[in-house]
Amino acid sequence: MNKFLNLILSLLLISISLFSQTVSQWRGMNRDGIYNESNLLKKWPDEGPKMLWHFDELGKGFSSPVIAKDKIYITGSVAGKDFLFALDITGKKLWRTEYGATWDESYPGTRTTPTLDNNKLYVHSTYGMAVCIDAATGKILWSVDVVKTFKGKVPRWGIAESPLVYGDKVFFSAGGSAANVVALNKNDGKTIWVSKGKGDKSAYCSPYIIDHKGKKILITITADNILGIDPESGKLLWSYKKTNTWSVHPNTPTYKDGMLYCVSGYGSGGVMLKIADDGNSVTQVWKNETLDNQIGGVVLWDGFIYGSGQNDPEWQCLDWKTGEVKFKSKALAKGCIISADNMLYAYGEKGELALVKPGITDFNIVSKIKIELGLEQHWAHPVINNGVLYVRHGNVLMAYSISAK
Repeated sequence: MNKFLNLILSLLLISISLFSQTVSQWRGMNRDGIYNESNLLKKWPDEGPKMLWHFDELGKGFSSPVIAKDKIYITGSVAGKDFLFALDITGKKLWRTEYGATWDESYPGTRTTPTLDNNKLYVHSTYGMAVCIDAATGKILWSVDVVKTFKGKVPRWGIAESPLVYGDKVFFSAGGSAANVVALNKNDGKTIWVSKGKGDKSAYCSPYIIDHKGKKILITITADNILGIDPESGKLLWSYKKTNTWSVHPNTPTYKDGMLYCVSGYGSGGVMLKIADDGNSVTQVWKNETLDNQIGGVVLWDGFIYGSGQNDPEWQCLDWKTGEVKFKSKALAKGCIISADNMLYAYGEKGELALVKPGITDFNIVSKIKIELGLEQHWAHPVINNGVLYVRHGNVLMAYSISAK
């Protein structure tokens, strides 16, 4: 009887521990741009959804916010330094912490979206500083110069990777010839493993862990290769050659039912790979060069891929199974895309934000507004949390109510 009670108590403690952990990261819980929200507006008022507040002191940057409970975290560069900001749910600044020198070359500003895991925040500066920050106080808990430590190189437009936490590890693309991808202990920053990968530079990609038939695989894209890595050991399981003019591959790959879609810009387009049952190899299923999304990501919805091209700057819909183009549309400038409650949210680089009903015959814009606040490029990916749509434009973060309740 005592053994039975001890077992029940142990299971309860494990359950409490699991449910008490909070994870918030780049492009949603699964890094796929899909937000698990319901009861959202299917059409906006003519004047647009209600703006709840805006925060105007972020400085320069292209990162997205992450939200957990009653706190919002986002990066921005001010006076030549990168900062992580914490706001409350009304947009009031709680604290800001400097974590590195800002990128002041082409397109100055922060790139990395922070990753929140169990009250700790992880950021990767544009020059290669991996930093862990206490989410409650803003205190830096540890930092590692990944580029210097692992003899890596900063890519042409600065590091844009958002860190990925898995178990006791946090992963970074070091971009070194002998240390391509590294796993650090998330609690103290010590090295757990180093993977040579294919010895490429990093390519702005935020990695992704997939569960393939019970086998976990770390997926990322470096300058010239898609990589599949064992997240426990760092062993390279497979690689697939993928190149483009500038070695730019920022889009996190998309996985479903053994199939992996990887897309990037400059005319290279996307490739669909089938992962072998044992997870140790891949084969090409199809290629499509028309949808060559540069930095805006794609969304998989009901068997179809939605996104915009670069060389072919139209919004497109592809069949997941075949790569066949179902439609192209110039109804909105190319840009970012996310999804929630069976609707698409497209944010064009000319500042138009559109609510779109997905379909396979046309880009069905239901409602559209112009983002007037903020400066410079409209590149930050929107975020949806608890019925609120967050849109960042340079120095300004805006919060819109899109709840239908």
